[in-house]
Order: sequence, then C-alpha cells, then structure tokens
Amino acid sequence: MPIEKLTIGHLARETGTKVATVRYYEKIGLMPDPFRSAGNQRLYGYEHVERLAFIRHSRDLGFGLDAIRELLSLADAPEQSCERADEIAAGHLQSVEDRITRLQALRTELKRMLAHQCAHGQVAECRVIKVLADHRHCLTDDHHSHTHKTVD
Repeated sequence: MPIEKLTIGHLARETGTKVATVRYYEKIGLMPDPFRSAGNQRLYGYEHVERLAFIRHSRDLGFGLDAIRELLSLADAPEQSCERADEIAAGHLQSVEDRITRLQALRTELKRMLAHQCAHGQVAECRVIKVLADHRHCLTDDHHSHTHKTVD
C-alpha cells in the first residue's frame, strides 16, 4: 500500500504503535486529522508517519505529552528560535537526573536492606521487614515517594 494511503492498521504496524494509541493521539490533537476515503475510512500520508515517529521518539526519551505538544508546535514553525526547545529538553534532562539520583538512593537502600539477610530465619529477625516497618532504619529520605498517602 503506498505511503500516502495507509489505513490506521498499516500506520500502526509501520510505526510500531497500537491502533488505540494512534486514535488517542488524534483525539488529544498531537496527530493531524487523517484524510477520509469515500467510505469514511481513515487514510494516512507520509506526514502522519513522520509526526507519529516524532511523537514515539519523544515518548521513548520520556517527554510528557504537554512537552511533546509544545515541541511539535515548534517543529511546525521552523523559522522560530530553538531557545524554547532547548529549555524544554534541559528541563526534562534535569527531571531525569533527579530521578536517577532518587533511584540510586533507592538502590543503595535496597542493597543495604538485603546485606543483612536473615538466612531464612524467623520473620522476627528479618531485616527487610524491620526496615519496611520503620523508615528510621533507612539512611536517607531520597527514595521516599510523595505519592504515598498516610493515615493521620
């Protein structure tokens, strides 16, 4: 099937994207509306393949949908300064570095927790259970998630 007349299934296969994801990207405005056949079937052209590849690559790099929307807007106006694109990428890099720092702290804490294994003894002496029951046994709060809800 020529690239200028891809069905949604062919577009999905061509780009390694699920059909539902393509529809979702259309619904939220990341993808332009497809052409329609006489039978009202969605038909996609090369620009859709390129756009979807941009979105997929951005998602693979961890960019959120709002950032992708803004980056696509910038890509659609190539005469603009790339300063804003640099700012978006720098902000995302900082988020990634912050996440890496938290993950390294988590890794350290888990290794520390497992370094004192109870050798399959009783749960009463289990280091894993003790650490999980009392956060004060941890070396750092860096791995503490702010998404956990506490009961007051």
